[in-house]
Amino acid sequence: MPSSVTAPEAVRLKLTEIFCSLQGEADTAGLPTAFVRLTGCPLRCSYCDTTYAFSGGEWWTLEAILARVRELGVRHVCVTGGEPLAQKGCLELLRRLCDAAYRVSLETSGALPVEVVDERVVRIVDLKTPGSGEASRNRYDQLAHLRTHDQVKFVICDRADYEWSCTQLAEHALAERCGVLFSASHEQLAARTLAEWILEDRLPVRFQIQLHKYLWGNVPGK
Repeated sequence: MPSSVTAPEAVRLKLTEIFCSLQGEADTAGLPTAFVRLTGCPLRCSYCDTTYAFSGGEWWTLEAILARVRELGVRHVCVTGGEPLAQKGCLELLRRLCDAAYRVSLETSGALPVEVVDERVVRIVDLKTPGSGEASRNRYDQLAHLRTHDQVKFVICDRADYEWSCTQLAEHALAERCGVLFSASHEQLAARTLAEWILEDRLPVRFQIQLHKYLWGNVPGK
C-alpha cells in the first residue's frame, strides 16, 4: 500500500504500479523481475503501450517502495515508466535498490541524461526511431556514457526505421560500446520480418520480442 509522508524532506515518487512478472525484454528476458512503474512521461511515442502510466498514480515513499520490492522476493528489479527519469527522486530510488544488492535495470528513453544514473544500474536506453514520432528528442551526447553492461534499444516500425537504426549502429559504434537490441513494434512490423533483415545483414545486435505480450497480451501488471 502507498505510504503517507510525515517528514517534508522525505523523497516521494508517483507510481502507477509495482508487480512481479517475467522480464519480457533485454538481456534478462524470461527472469522473474519486480517492476516499479513510475507515472508520467514527457514523450508521446506512436507505439507506446503504457499510455495508462501518463497520469494518475499514487505517491509512495522510498521506504514503502523498498518494502514492497522485498515482499515480491526476486533478485532483479526493473524501474520503468512512463519515463522514470522525469521524476527527480528516481535517482535516489535506483541508488537505494543497488545498495540493497538487487540487480537493477532502468528503462529510459534517449531523451533525458543518463550520465547521472548510478553506475551499478543497467541502463536500457530506447533510442527513438523516426517511426516513434519522437526521434528529435534523442540525446546522442549521452551515448558516450554507456558501458558494456548497458543496452540501447531500437523499436522498429518499418523498413525505413530499420535502415535508420543500422545507420545509428554504425555511426556511434554502438555494438562496440554496449549491448544493442532490435525490437519489432508489436502491431506494425512482423517479428519474423525483422529477424530476416538482421540475418541478411549479419548485424551484431540481439533480436528480441516482447515476451510478456505473447504470454499475456498488453495487460497492465503483467
